[in-house]
Amino acid sequence: MPRVKRGTQHIKRRKSLMEKTKGMMWGRKSKIRLARPAMLKAGVNAFRDRRNKKRSYRRLWQVRLNAALRPLGTSYSRFMDGLKKAGIGLDRKVLSQLAKDQPAVFMKIVEKIK
Repeated sequence: MPRVKRGTQHIKRRKSLMEKTKGMMWGRKSKIRLARPAMLKAGVNAFRDRRNKKRSYRRLWQVRLNAALRPLGTSYSRFMDGLKKAGIGLDRKVLSQLAKDQPAVFMKIVEKIK
């Protein structure tokens, strides 16, 4: 049987690891033993924070809606309850954009709920 040399695979694996850690600081961008755990941890953080981003945006929309509703004499929770009872199917993102960019349209929605 012919002898199998695996140098090319080793180089390819190292090269892809170095590409993934390009831009990191200190030895993590150039040393294999520091780059591998840095790459793994970066992947874990990215996976987790893709989900956390959705949470933080939803919280932002809720805060914006509440801030827009308080001067109109209602609260966020009463507004959301009224939306469900009125059968208005707009989500928080669209409502917060309306409250921020088009207050007249948002005020009509609030009047419909009251």
